[in-house]
Amino acid sequence: MHNLPILSLTLLLPAIGAVFIMFLPKDKVKFIRWTAALVTFLSLLLSLLVFIFYDRSTGGMQFIERITWIPDLGVSYALGIDGISLPMLLLTNLIGFSAVYASWHIKEQAKEFFSLLLLLITGVMGTFVTTDLFIFFLFYEVVVIPIYILVIMWGSSKRVTKEYAGMKLTIYLLIGSAFLLLGIISLYVKAYLLTGKPSTDLMFLSSLDYDLSFQIFVFALMTLGFGTLLSMFPFHSWSPDGYAGAPTAVSMIHAGVLKKIGGYGLIRIGLFILPAGAQVIAPVIAVLAICNVLYAALICISQKDLKYIVGYSSVSHMGYVLIGIAALNLISINGAVMMMFGHGVMAALFFALIGNLYEKSHTRNIDDFGGLAHQMPRLATGFMIAGLASLGLPGMVNFIGEFTIFVGAFSEYRVLTVLAVSGVIFTALYILRTLGAVLFGPRQEKWDHLQDLKGVEMVPLVILGAAIILGGFFPFTIMDLINQGATELLAHINLLNIGGI
Repeated sequence: MHNLPILSLTLLLPAIGAVFIMFLPKDKVKFIRWTAALVTFLSLLLSLLVFIFYDRSTGGMQFIERITWIPDLGVSYALGIDGISLPMLLLTNLIGFSAVYASWHIKEQAKEFFSLLLLLITGVMGTFVTTDLFIFFLFYEVVVIPIYILVIMWGSSKRVTKEYAGMKLTIYLLIGSAFLLLGIISLYVKAYLLTGKPSTDLMFLSSLDYDLSFQIFVFALMTLGFGTLLSMFPFHSWSPDGYAGAPTAVSMIHAGVLKKIGGYGLIRIGLFILPAGAQVIAPVIAVLAICNVLYAALICISQKDLKYIVGYSSVSHMGYVLIGIAALNLISINGAVMMMFGHGVMAALFFALIGNLYEKSHTRNIDDFGGLAHQMPRLATGFMIAGLASLGLPGMVNFIGEFTIFVGAFSEYRVLTVLAVSGVIFTALYILRTLGAVLFGPRQEKWDHLQDLKGVEMVPLVILGAAIILGGFFPFTIMDLINQGATELLAHINLLNIGGI
């Protein structure tokens, strides 16, 4: 397995599928759907094989691929996977495969929709498997164009217009990428001045001794760039509007994995290359993280639109990821990565179910519903799984991440951690209120015409629901992998004798 270019195959299959779909006649909608389903299934299968065959006794970067691309600039097409990036790769393909089936009934310009969706999946996946900073930024930019077109063309327009949501989302993503680009250029130039060697290789850049003021400056840029993507307060307002205006599949990918590029980037690039700068900026991130947790949770309590409830809930949950990263210790970083995985499958499942319900009822207002469990028991089961995971119920994958973050962060930020834990109470309030209002109570005859999940509509529930439950009952399958990656990350930092986190 290690001799095969399995990461390239995993990465490029959706892109190949997108190109193939572009050449299909637009009236072959069924064939287009099955093509998208096939390539995402193959990518998911390959990522599972990587997960199975990753040598946990050895650890480190594995399945490495490297092809020199622009030698004068030191840029290489370089791929690799470790204990931190592998869960993100698996998460991307779980959600990508589910997103195709959540979009199964799209008929208007299906050819263009599925092509752009597959390109979006490729871009997101590429950020997690590359070990070259230039290629990372390239894949990040690949994400922006398809997501904008998908939102303005196939989005829904209730509280905000899809054009407004698409433009706001894109502007914030581009603002974040501008900060990232400035940080990347600064690192590249500084490394060249120190060594006389042009390179964008992450390992090479992380091996250099940067002065403290430079680390603080560049890590601040990285925080602004990745923090915007992670919807860090006060750069968060684009996120709920983006969810609300996006089509179901885009909402799933946006909440499930697009945001996680921000958390992953802060760990893989910011912390890995600039640990001393991270130590200085971390307390600021921790304070902003609490604003995420509490402010967004309080907004959720007053929301009536299902997408906005999950959207602001996502902003709140990203606060846990941020404080886990800001604590800068092994336990908290383990929790942050696990939380990203758990939140990803939970949020994607929520949006898949909300999209299905909206497609059939043409409303997302919780006051319009009641007693839906009578008419749609399978959908209600999915809502319960996602909702209980969101509030951190033991036995669900989110609980593992949250608990680990709190344990790790408490030793560094006791007061802030106590405030973060209080966010769990607010989460329980708005989740239980929403589930009660939508699913339970007397049967409402006006919804008797609604059909429950059936056929391909069950795929997101089965795939993502299984990930939530299996990850909760058997957390060691993912947590041991993450712990190995985080241990190696911190060991690398300590070996450099740069502040020693």
